[in-house]
Amino acid sequence: MNTVLKRKVAFALSMGAVTTGIISFALLALNLGFPREFLSTWLRSWGIGYVIVIPAILLIGPVLQARIDRLIR
Repeated sequence: MNTVLKRKVAFALSMGAVTTGIISFALLALNLGFPREFLSTWLRSWGIGYVIVIPAILLIGPVLQARIDRLIR
């Protein structure tokens, strides 16, 4: 795997962890408050969101980036 691809994958994994963590926490807190089972519910939701978002970032990200590059040129 070349360096550029490694950087893109590392970025996708990191950005996915941060964004899904923040969003799942905020939405659960807004919708449920902080019941006893909040932590386990949040971790489960975070994991599901992460598994969904990583392929989306890796597959949709390059297409979206190319379109944005064409629009801005």
